[in-house]
Amino acid sequence: MKNLISTFYILFFTVSILAQNNVREVLTLEKNWKFTKGDLKNAQDISFDDSKWETVVVPHDWAIKGPFDKEIDKQMVAIVQNGEKVPTEKTGRTGALPYIGVGWYRNEFSLPNFNKDKKVILLFEGAMSEPEIFLNGKKIGSWNYGYSYFYFDITEHILANKKNTLAVKLTNKGLSSRWYPGAGLYRNVRIITKNKESIKQWGTFITTPIVTKELAKINVKTKVLGEGLTLVTKILDAQGSLITTNKTSSIYGNEFEQNIAVNNPNLWSPETPYLYTSISQVYKGTILKDEISTRFGIRSIKYEAEKGFSLNGEITKFKGVCLHHDLGPIGAAVNKSAIRRQLRILKDMGVNAIRSAHNMPSLEQLELSDEMGFLFLAESFDEWAKPKVENGYHRFFEEDAEKDIVNLVHATRNHPSIVMWSSGNEVPDQWGSDGAKRAKWLQDIFHREDPTRPVTVGMDQVKATMASGFGALLDIPGLNYRTHLYEEAYESFPQGLILGSETASTVSSRGIYKFPVIEAKMKQYDDFQSSSYDLEACSWSNIPDEDSVLQDDKPWVIGEFVWTGFDYLGEPTPYDTKWPSRSSYFGINDLAGLPKDRYYLYRSRWNTKEETLHMLPHWNWEGREGEITPVFVYTSYDSAELFVNGKSMGIQKKNNSSPKNRYRLMWMDVKYESGTIKVVAFDDEGKVASEKEIKTAGKPYKLILESDQKTLKANGKDLAFVTVSVVDKNGIPCPTATNQLKFKVKGDGMFRAASNGDATSLEMFHVPTMKLFSGKLVVLVQSDEEQGVIDLTVSGKGLKTAKINISTKKY
Repeated sequence: MKNLISTFYILFFTVSILAQNNVREVLTLEKNWKFTKGDLKNAQDISFDDSKWETVVVPHDWAIKGPFDKEIDKQMVAIVQNGEKVPTEKTGRTGALPYIGVGWYRNEFSLPNFNKDKKVILLFEGAMSEPEIFLNGKKIGSWNYGYSYFYFDITEHILANKKNTLAVKLTNKGLSSRWYPGAGLYRNVRIITKNKESIKQWGTFITTPIVTKELAKINVKTKVLGEGLTLVTKILDAQGSLITTNKTSSIYGNEFEQNIAVNNPNLWSPETPYLYTSISQVYKGTILKDEISTRFGIRSIKYEAEKGFSLNGEITKFKGVCLHHDLGPIGAAVNKSAIRRQLRILKDMGVNAIRSAHNMPSLEQLELSDEMGFLFLAESFDEWAKPKVENGYHRFFEEDAEKDIVNLVHATRNHPSIVMWSSGNEVPDQWGSDGAKRAKWLQDIFHREDPTRPVTVGMDQVKATMASGFGALLDIPGLNYRTHLYEEAYESFPQGLILGSETASTVSSRGIYKFPVIEAKMKQYDDFQSSSYDLEACSWSNIPDEDSVLQDDKPWVIGEFVWTGFDYLGEPTPYDTKWPSRSSYFGINDLAGLPKDRYYLYRSRWNTKEETLHMLPHWNWEGREGEITPVFVYTSYDSAELFVNGKSMGIQKKNNSSPKNRYRLMWMDVKYESGTIKVVAFDDEGKVASEKEIKTAGKPYKLILESDQKTLKANGKDLAFVTVSVVDKNGIPCPTATNQLKFKVKGDGMFRAASNGDATSLEMFHVPTMKLFSGKLVVLVQSDEEQGVIDLTVSGKGLKTAKINISTKKY
């Protein structure tokens, strides 16, 4: 029996700083930014004329509007982590969008309440890339890592009672990323004005040494600036009612420590993401000097050899997906409603965990994970000291890695959703003793800053990590793919458990099916699409079913994070040498957020509360009459009967003869004939439980619109995602339609973008026209700041036009 590796108990906060009682003010710099691309001289000067620059709203991604261009970041490279030995020309590896080069941003702000007793912090939640920051013509600092949160104390540079000029220079180099990184001030910029006697930035850290259903013992550590202070902490429930108050003047160095009891706590979990609120108040005598308000969740986590991961005392498997930071057609610019939509889709699939791959997550993503109930693996780096790409993070690793980790931990450690850190992904440092030493150095930093959570690394060179000791020293050994090495790794490593830190990498294109239906690796077709029969993977990866067996049968396999939840810009494997492929095929959902067939395969296992019954392929195969056209069913039921035009094709039952047969129902000998295919699913007693049918569609006739939101916030940034599909005269969906459509928005909103999920499409997202792909696309409509109605009209030649109204309201 292997030893217990570690136990972690914790209660966490989601930090949300509010302006209260005029002691702290937070100015989010969103509007009136001036932007231009190009390496200009003296653009930091107060007197510089930026009147001809573009006016933009931050968060902003300067590259997402394109155009797509084959020559952008064209690379002659062998991708070592994919097993390539001979360099080949890669054309869409970073999305073929114009992110390379220098960009400048300028804005002005004033602080009317500023005086000599105030302290001013300038906070960046992410800036791509290598930002240099200037205030009133003077350089106040720089940062190298585009995914990091960072801040500067700008108190000494503030002009009192005058406008202050903020300028930011960003430099994106070619050969700096393996995927589309975005460009610009893609996350929020904030100015925090507070008293000099105050709570330090990210200065609150809360853990619980005891969490039971009857009692939570909350340990609150609060770092402050100033002397002779008193700290008052108030705990509120989800309804805002006061539960308890704790007051202390005992301070050690610059840190207060409090222990606060919460009786009969509501424990945070993916099923019940209950959030409390803590209010921290700093007093000097009777004068309130600072106040922050914080949401938090109470929960305990535990990792045990042989058993796995426990949340609040219950064994829990990670049913997770990896997510890159781009949001499809709006690029890297963070948008909370777009992230919320992603998480809603994943929640319905049964996902309970997210891995931020391979970067530090946005604060919005973490806030929503807390609210909606997702366990979170927060990742830091894709490179350490050894390079994957010529201009990658390895250039800064030795100098910057520690401060980047410190900022990651301090900024996010209070989120109840985070249950694990990752210090790296598939780093070339996996070989040799130097790599093992780096792994230990990074893990020690995480432990020093946060002793409550374990650390993992996504390892793809498993044999090398066995030899070097790299894998043995990690808290949690994470395997990227390599399903054939799970047993050996489990026996070789001392931890007594294995995490599927990255799994599957199955490739598919929504609504595209290829024949004959066979398993294949790195399969390519003339149309640069991959088959949605979900049997095609990469040379290093596998189909979902192989991971499912390990997850279901081995208690020491503690869960998985599938690559990926959504398609993302860049890395168009297996077509990274084929133009015009420019985005991934890995997603369970496509770039527009529309589910592929694979979505229902995972849903049939992971969503245990609702029925899943899904059939594929579509049934429009003119020209294939009489040819073998297999039918697959992904279902939560164990058996079903298939009918073609009323004729039974027999009953199939899930069985253990192969991984595929265990999770799919497959009729491999069906011959195509137009009409209707119908599946009848049976419950455990053999009774009919559910039915579904697909009919052959006629010619496209009219458009159908369906919005994910009926009402938007009138805040100038809330989004509605309107799915556009086409049906025939009988209302049957047309699964092969490729009509060119036009979009028109009137009223109290605007057209933001569109996406059809086609990885080969060169149509620009922000132009209000696009072709359907496999009969569907998605239009993004954005609210303005006036309450009213948004009218969206979608039209196409020869099709009946469709309209939809979306209300906007002030909240």
